[in-house]
Amino acid sequence: MKNAQQQSGGRRMSTEDMFAYYQRSSSSSDVPTMLMALSAAVMKADGKVLKAELNYVKTFFNQQFGPQFSQQHLQTLKRFLDSNEIPLQRICNDIRLRMQPEVRVQLLHYMFGIANSDGDVSPSEINVIANIANMLGVSNSDFESVKNMFYRDVDSDYRVLGLEPDATDDEVKKAYRKMAIKFHPDKVSQMGEEYQKGAKEKFQKIQDSYEAIKKRRGMK
Repeated sequence: MKNAQQQSGGRRMSTEDMFAYYQRSSSSSDVPTMLMALSAAVMKADGKVLKAELNYVKTFFNQQFGPQFSQQHLQTLKRFLDSNEIPLQRICNDIRLRMQPEVRVQLLHYMFGIANSDGDVSPSEINVIANIANMLGVSNSDFESVKNMFYRDVDSDYRVLGLEPDATDDEVKKAYRKMAIKFHPDKVSQMGEEYQKGAKEKFQKIQDSYEAIKKRRGMK
């Protein structure tokens, strides 16, 4: 198979070329191609592609797709990494048509996992994931909830629950119940093992944040 520069006459592929390549590579059942595009966008966000990030992606895909994950998918990842522009808007529109809202939120968990694989989530990575979340139709409150599971400050436990620190005890309890229902792992039970693992981790972080707030406030 010719590489990106050979296919485009010695120059890097344009956004149009990349979307055409994406369309040729993907199909209604080829979720890995979609995820490779998102993965590449996050990996490129801070200007350097790290081995820890690549290993995280490989591990996820091996566990999620098993025999369906092949060297060809890694070549697809490289193609996106080497491109000047990834046609994220059109790819995200495609994902919105194919994936349930709960699964799209789970994709944020995966992307933050890539960003955090080196132990630090940079502002540039947050910005890229925020942009993707918006294009995927994920609400700002859902984005902030997942972000604060990986990028924490003094108010992160509240933000995980979609709250401000001045929320009442009753509001805290109500928000926890709402989040526990919305992000229960059963919501993605139809997806693969690695998605379910991520959903369980997210659900546990919601519980941890609630317990931390209860302890801080002396709530029963």
